[in-house]
Amino acid sequence: MPNTAPESSAETTTSLHVAVAVIVNDRGEVLIAKRPEHLHQGGLWEFPGGKLEPGEVVTQALRRELDEELGVRIESARPLIRVHHQYPECPVLLDVWRVDRYQGEAHGREGQPIAWVEPEQLPDYRFPVANFPIVTAVRLPDRYLVTPEPCDDFELFLSRLEQCLRSGVRLVQLRAKKLNVTGCRELVRRVISLVNSYGARLLLNSDPDLAGVPGADGIHLTSTQLLSLERRPLPFWQWVAASCHNERELLHAAHIGVDFAVVSPVQPTLSHPHAGCLGWERLFQLTERVPFPVYALGGMRDEHLQPAHSHGAQGIAAIRGIWGE
Repeated sequence: MPNTAPESSAETTTSLHVAVAVIVNDRGEVLIAKRPEHLHQGGLWEFPGGKLEPGEVVTQALRRELDEELGVRIESARPLIRVHHQYPECPVLLDVWRVDRYQGEAHGREGQPIAWVEPEQLPDYRFPVANFPIVTAVRLPDRYLVTPEPCDDFELFLSRLEQCLRSGVRLVQLRAKKLNVTGCRELVRRVISLVNSYGARLLLNSDPDLAGVPGADGIHLTSTQLLSLERRPLPFWQWVAASCHNERELLHAAHIGVDFAVVSPVQPTLSHPHAGCLGWERLFQLTERVPFPVYALGGMRDEHLQPAHSHGAQGIAAIRGIWGE
């Protein structure tokens, strides 16, 4: 199990450090377990794992806990999200890793009920509050396509979008700020039909009047739009994302309750080659400040997925790096 994330032991943090596993089987289902009634948060579902013992690093704790709780041995895992949460009793750090390959047949070795659940069904289960960001992260892919501004040739635009969907893209931000509302409505309807046919999600970054177009999965807020809001603009069954560039914007995104954010620029880009870049270490520091998944944007390509994961990000967001030149 490669370990490229910053790891700390139970002795180096004031929070209760908990190793958590999101175990995914060959069908894409996720394993959850039910907490015993007599324990804190008893009767709620959770992702398996447990606190680090003195001197342990998170990967060691994951191996031990999954063997003890479920009888499985990890073959491959990567960082998914780190969640800081303040319970009345004490602060906790949930250090969450995604496990895609393992040996053994999972079963409740301590008598706990377990279930394999489709990611989209997870919101139907009752979890501790600290697990909510994990549920969101499990439901999101690790690549977020930001489209370029549509050209006048809608057929060409839709053809290129379909190529991206065929390559596995499952989360799309349609950025269309220059089209008039009539033209944008026509394009949005066609994009929704195409994206839905591939089982992907579509977020709109366009005229605010289009936010409620039937079939869209939610909206993506610019940083200006974000800072103008004091509450979440859509109900919780629709997605709300935001573009952020600094800690102030990220904290405001947390204040209004976004589902995830895009942070930029992490690396130099062709469009802004001389802009100041955050870099990977600063990205990690920013992800530690907020209770939701974050995508790295700016100069991102598929080869940046691993450093993004190991620095606290859900994955990468990109225009050229996914759409192409």
